[in-house]
Amino acid sequence: MVKKIFGQIYIWLILIIMYLPILILMAFSFTDAVYVGQWNGFTFDLYPALFQNKEIMIALGNTIIIAITSALVSTLLGTSGAIGAFYLKKGFRKSVDLVTQIPIVNAEIVMALSLTILFVFLGQYIFHAQLFSFWTLLIGHVVLSLPFVYISVKPKLQQMDPSLYEAALDLGATPKTAIRKVLIPEILPGILSGFLLAITLSLDDFIITAFTRGTGLLNGEANIETLSTLIQATIKKRPVPAEMRALTTIIFLAVVVAVVCVSLYRYYQGKHKKTHAQERMSKL
Repeated sequence: MVKKIFGQIYIWLILIIMYLPILILMAFSFTDAVYVGQWNGFTFDLYPALFQNKEIMIALGNTIIIAITSALVSTLLGTSGAIGAFYLKKGFRKSVDLVTQIPIVNAEIVMALSLTILFVFLGQYIFHAQLFSFWTLLIGHVVLSLPFVYISVKPKLQQMDPSLYEAALDLGATPKTAIRKVLIPEILPGILSGFLLAITLSLDDFIITAFTRGTGLLNGEANIETLSTLIQATIKKRPVPAEMRALTTIIFLAVVVAVVCVSLYRYYQGKHKKTHAQERMSKL
């Protein structure tokens, strides 16, 4: 009984530490005070003001474009790599797993610095041009997210019955058709999880963005600004714009909705599979 009480206290303490700052920020998104902690009365003014702030909107647009694009590329490459590694021999598969895990445990500053040196070297000695642009930033975000997609898809492949793919081939399906109609539906929850994780990693990344960005996107001839780089540059000169509290609230609620939708999808998919299995057993 005592262990149970202490366990519940510990869980609630962790949840409070994690979510109380976010809830405070959300509460102060309904006042137009400059600083969090000051209350000038309840108002929704920060929300329309957010969409009128050109600087924030440009940074938000850049952030969303980079996050979605890098997540799509990472999901495609990570899923393909996981499927390919799954059908390799055991020794090769372990080598791929090891190589994939290194970027996850490696310090992000090491990855950012190594990418910067690579782009500078290629620009000076191979292409003889300045390479830093949206494309170098995209590569950096893909390198950051790809291993996480891989480890999200891998468990679903291990849980899958490997004979399904082989049975589809025996029944006359081409390898592409078998992958599209048999393999992908089985590992789709892992693909969706990896995609959402890739978006999350890209949205809040600062180090790789600061090292690999160049000119382009919505900033035109100026350096690309994302939300993280904009906040970092702003706090050196003045307080963070109050509209950022409204933006934070919107992003948090959007993430909650996405997580709920994915969870419901997994639940109903699992329920459907269980019902389908019971129907098959009853026919036997």
